[in-house]
Amino acid sequence: MVTVSDSKVTWLTQEAYNRLKQELDEAIENRPVIAAKINASREEGDLKENGGYHAAREEQGQAEARIRHLQELLRNAKVGEAPANDGLAEPGKVLTIRYEGDDEEEQFLLATREEGAEGDLDVFSPESPLGRALLGAKEGETREYELPSGASQKVTLIKAVPYSA
Repeated sequence: MVTVSDSKVTWLTQEAYNRLKQELDEAIENRPVIAAKINASREEGDLKENGGYHAAREEQGQAEARIRHLQELLRNAKVGEAPANDGLAEPGKVLTIRYEGDDEEEQFLLATREEGAEGDLDVFSPESPLGRALLGAKEGETREYELPSGASQKVTLIKAVPYSA
């Protein structure tokens, strides 16, 4: 059995919480359908060469993993209003940044993938190197973080505003 012991609190809007809760409810309701597929495929004979059986078992494994993930996420979710519009980089905000040596500005949502799943905006986790570097930064502040290659990258926070769907 796989357990999720890394219980971090995730900030969610009420809409995101409701959407994830609905997905969880639908996945739980779908369990008998997947079980019926497995049983029907099992009755077809030799399990070693039964592609339908193995596909149904794989589908069941993926569905159960998603159910466990959603249960853990919702159990540790903090549902509430969007963060204050105070110019600080924190989860639930859209950050506008500029990398050192680049004239272009980029925008992304600082949050978990589940929070920004329906938007067009890129989503960076507060646990990512960029997210960790910017967490708590004020507008106009420059921070530095390490790239996977080992090189350093400077990034300036231009703007931080609460996300609205």
